[in-house]
Amino acid sequence: MQIRDAQENDLAGILDIYNDAVLNSTAIWNNNPVDLANRRAWLEERQRQGNPVLVAIDDGGQVAGYASYGPWRPHEGYRHTVEHSVYVCDSQRGVGIGRSLMLELLGRARAANLHVMVGAIESENRASIHMHQQLGFFHAGHLRQVGFKFGRWLDLTFMQLILNPERSTP
Repeated sequence: MQIRDAQENDLAGILDIYNDAVLNSTAIWNNNPVDLANRRAWLEERQRQGNPVLVAIDDGGQVAGYASYGPWRPHEGYRHTVEHSVYVCDSQRGVGIGRSLMLELLGRARAANLHVMVGAIESENRASIHMHQQLGFFHAGHLRQVGFKFGRWLDLTFMQLILNPERSTP
């Protein structure tokens, strides 16, 4: 498996993973699939902001997962904090792809001199919560019934990691 920056030709694979999560999971709280133009605009926006979009490429040359981070909140005071997302193809979950993507993403965030990374995870997604704990993230909050999908209310767990704890100022 190779992890690298996403390119235009990776968008179809990213789109497939994204739409699978929309249609079949509570990882993304959208109800409707998106098109290639949507994912292209998303990639271009992340690149314009200077934020990474990483892909994991399997031995067959296919996108097996992707990860990215972007602004936590739009206000200037939050500029040292980012929120990340990581998604893995359904058929390749549980073999370390998400963890590998996260390790590279954390390295990029530290190199960018960011201070905090936040993850917002559907509270029943035990595998994702466990992976984040293994990577040093801690439970930062729990919001009850803030989402609705598949006919039920969803809780949101916030996890965070202080990327450079030794820093006292930016």
